Amino acid sequence: MLGQKGAVIWLTGLSGSGKSTLAYALERRLIEIGQLTFALDGDNVRMGLCKDLGFRPEDRNENIRRIGEVAALFAEAGLLVLTSFISPYRADRIAAKATSKGNFIEVYLDVSVDVCEKRDPKGLYKKARAGEIQNFTGVSAPYEEPANPDVRVNTEELTVDQCVDKIVAHLKERGQFDVSDLRKEAEQEKAQNS
Repeated sequence: MLGQKGAVIWLTGLSGSGKSTLAYALERRLIEIGQLTFALDGDNVRMGLCKDLGFRPEDRNENIRRIGEVAALFAEAGLLVLTSFISPYRADRIAAKATSKGNFIEVYLDVSVDVCEKRDPKGLYKKARAGEIQNFTGVSAPYEEPANPDVRVNTEELTVDQCVDKIVAHLKERGQFDVSDLRKEAEQEKAQNS
């Protein structure tokens, strides 16, 4: 009915790697090409579904478990669900993948902690290094890189649009939506703009 196959597009990486920025740019692009999508991030999840959780390892596990369950339900309904969470533990991402029953695309924002720290607009890394924030991923808590992500992007080397292009190309290759319909839409748009 939607002309697309539902999937969970799981963006993972350190704080400051560009996950939310990329998720919302990808959401805009997907909507522009007629795909139904929804973005889940810390702002819309931590205020409700996970407001009872902190940042201890067990809370992080439960946070990602809940997000994985909700994302899988949305994907089952046919949406392209974009999640942008640090999700530092490999086992949690593997569990989220299992929950989505093969409709899971792991996108790793491969950016060094040094670059993320330079970008840090909220000063979180500085606070973590000063001991004001405990269990901060990349400083006082681990981040386990994906062993074999479906898509790897470096937001230091690529623009946001280039990263989006790379992810959309992967979605097309996987057959997540009907590419012939997209070509027709692009041709119609080109004709209208001529």
